Amino acid sequence: MIGNVRQRRITAVVLAVLGGVLLLLAPEDFWIGALLVAAAIVLELLGAVLAHPRR
Repeated sequence: MIGNVRQRRITAVVLAVLGGVLLLLAPEDFWIGALLVAAAIVLELLGAVLAHPRR
């Protein structure tokens, strides 16, 4: 994991924005759209995990 808090938060925001963009740009073709939505969800989860402070 990234130890620097500032770098971790910036990475989390970038991943969350990228996930949102993928969700907005998902085409109407079912399989490609489903693949992009799955990738967006994974990026959103990674962003949330990176943004969560360690104990």
